[in-house]
Amino acid sequence: MNDFKKRLVLLHHCPGASWKHILSILKKDPQLISLYDEQRLKDFIPSPAANAILKDFHSPSLIHTLKLYEQNGISCVTIFDQEYPVMLRETSMPPWVLYAKGDLGLLKTKHLLAVVGSRQATAYGKKAIEQLFPRLIGSQIVIVSGLAAGIDAYAHQTAIQYGGKTIGVIAGGFNHLYPKENVLLANVMMKDHLVLTEYPFFMRPQKWHFPLRNRIIAGLCQGTLVVEAKQKSGSLITANYAVQEGRDVFAVPGHILGPHSTGTNELIQQGAKLIISAQDILDEII
Repeated sequence: MNDFKKRLVLLHHCPGASWKHILSILKKDPQLISLYDEQRLKDFIPSPAANAILKDFHSPSLIHTLKLYEQNGISCVTIFDQEYPVMLRETSMPPWVLYAKGDLGLLKTKHLLAVVGSRQATAYGKKAIEQLFPRLIGSQIVIVSGLAAGIDAYAHQTAIQYGGKTIGVIAGGFNHLYPKENVLLANVMMKDHLVLTEYPFFMRPQKWHFPLRNRIIAGLCQGTLVVEAKQKSGSLITANYAVQEGRDVFAVPGHILGPHSTGTNELIQQGAKLIISAQDILDEII
């Protein structure tokens, strides 16, 4: 890790350094030298934030955390690194750093599809995935999801079952994999697939992390497929991010009386492509 990359990763670990603070510093100080100059840093961002950042940046515990990444086989991929995914870099608020464990080559895959849905997956939602995935996997589509309960986990599992590749994007650091019932799945993916997060190693997942995590899921991919979603589902947040970034949105239609399909049916009304076969997706992203 060169000196600039080390400075950026350490800055990214400072609790007081928001995404916008880092942007402001980088614009005025592209090499991050001001992190060693208190007065200069205060010229770029408000003094309270500058004081908090400087205190954390020079903490010995952060150097220890960097060693933990190496010891645990976790890569730190900054937005300036060649490994950083191109489509994510093009989004409106790309993560400054991705912490990744597994096959980094998947970040350079040409065709990625986000698959998201309800945490209370129904038999219908699972069967829809089983019907769509063989053709998608056979066409070398990499499945991206959030390693959450329900549709997310089933999407990862089914991709693996059919011999495909999958990427999981988590909310929180690697020391706090969530939910616990998916830890074994996450371990499999960290060995043969890929797990990503923008959150430092020891950070516990917070409620507000999950919507922000969804922007990464959508940002990595050419399109987002919503399999099942209630009217106020987190999956709809992912779909909205996809729309904002000009990506395709696909939705599996559902029973008009079923609460688990209210969100997907409304997406179709709003212009999402109705999906009844894998070819409907392949026509758009290949």
